[in-house]
Amino acid sequence: MIDHIGLPCTDPAASAEFWLRVFAPLGVREAVRIPTPAGPVVGLAGPGGGPDLWCAPAEGHGSRPVHLALGAPTRGAVDAVHAAALGAGAEVLHAPRLWPEHHEHYYAVFVRDADGNNAEAVCHRPPG
Repeated sequence: MIDHIGLPCTDPAASAEFWLRVFAPLGVREAVRIPTPAGPVVGLAGPGGGPDLWCAPAEGHGSRPVHLALGAPTRGAVDAVHAAALGAGAEVLHAPRLWPEHHEHYYAVFVRDADGNNAEAVCHRPPG
């Protein structure tokens, strides 16, 4: 069900170092580091997997929304989440589309939940 989670961090590099050091016995490793103007976004992975835990710059001071992505079996399911969010009156942060900066088949929609968290539905499969 959970595809990945993003933690808002005041210092993403330091937060990633904490996760790497403390959870090294579980095989946690750095999988990717993406520089951004606000600081690095660091993707951490477990043994043999892709990045599932992301340390990212917090969106300013005060509110700190969590980013939680749920896996979708098809692109149609992502589109259905988008339609359901619109029907529920939710704020759509990003309508369904490909995100090639992640990988060629990364198809996702991003919406805000009732508490302001960034909720994503993502499909990693090619169309069809």
